[in-house]
Amino acid sequence: MRAVYLDHAATTPVDPRVRRAMEPYLKSEYGNPSSLHRWGRRARMAIDAARETVAAALNADPAEICFVSSGTESCNLAVIGCALKAPPHRRHILVSAVEHHCVLHAAEWLVPFGYTVEQIPVDRYGQVDPDAVRARLRDETWLVSVMHANNEIGTLQTVEAIARLCKECGVWFHVDAVQTFGLLPVDVQAIGCDLLSVSAHKIYGPKGVGALYVRAMTPLQPLMVGGGQERDRRAGTENVAGIVGFAEAVKVAREMLPTEAERQTALRDQFIQAVLDAVPDAFLTGHPTERLPGNAHFRFTGVPADSLLIALDRAGIAASSGAACSAGSLEPSHVLLALGWHETAAQEGIRFTLGRDTTWDDLAYTVEVLRQEVARIRATRSPARPTAGGRVVSQRTPLR
Repeated sequence: MRAVYLDHAATTPVDPRVRRAMEPYLKSEYGNPSSLHRWGRRARMAIDAARETVAAALNADPAEICFVSSGTESCNLAVIGCALKAPPHRRHILVSAVEHHCVLHAAEWLVPFGYTVEQIPVDRYGQVDPDAVRARLRDETWLVSVMHANNEIGTLQTVEAIARLCKECGVWFHVDAVQTFGLLPVDVQAIGCDLLSVSAHKIYGPKGVGALYVRAMTPLQPLMVGGGQERDRRAGTENVAGIVGFAEAVKVAREMLPTEAERQTALRDQFIQAVLDAVPDAFLTGHPTERLPGNAHFRFTGVPADSLLIALDRAGIAASSGAACSAGSLEPSHVLLALGWHETAAQEGIRFTLGRDTTWDDLAYTVEVLRQEVARIRATRSPARPTAGGRVVSQRTPLR
């Protein structure tokens, strides 16, 4: 059976160069980086070198990089850790309505402790209007969190403009850059954020390691306590092999960045057009141009996502209906609901995300399978399948 992996937003394969860089730290270089002997010192040196690599990629100081176990932990530490430092009269938190659950749930976790959490609405493309942020900023606001790019529909956010608003008002600003780091330029100085989250396994590195950028003087309460690792921001013996692998993945990504994003964008646009031409009542979700290079998210009207995903899997194609963390949920996508879609429509979204090895032959095969399977699934359902608002739908018109 042909194998076509189009779920790179969920995770990526580990690059062979990353595996080779990690191997010594899984075999002979097993020292605890907190130990004073030579084994420990070598492990510490490896972490320090990795910290410099990640910092350089973000245009940050190495002291501002805190290694953690994942993008989720990074976002949790940013949101909860910063919020716990808020004085009693400044416990208002703003998060966009389309954030990953690791941000939304972290913010909700704070509510029983006296915090007020408010969601910032998005437009039909999933973008946050900086004016919507401005309208919700108040004297009590302590922290704002808006992702760099949405993990489901791929829409990019104008985080630089939001950062300027936060700075004007003396509000801390966190950016979830898990989907953009390594594929698009992510410069914390250009963005102007105080906290920024990244992850290794989205950029062909190992699972189980991520990082949080913490601008100097940004208040942060550790969520894991014990030893004094990571400058007292995250206790626990560091994952040396994972951190080394993360740094190697960053090096490779930086080398490929000037050409890979452009290549994926061209393939993505060709794929989108081919799908819209081949499949009736299909339309693109998210912003038509301001989106991740490898992201193509569609709604196929009247076709439940779970049925189509099973059909695609039988044909050897890996795709998803949204965040991998929520793939087993029967609930409609909170991202699509935030765009104004009704619940039935929000269960019909399919995400295809390209990677370094994706070819046009892979995508052409996927288009043909989609054409056949969408028609087959529709034929098995009621002829009076629902459409958005009962209207006749153009293939290229984004619906709600």
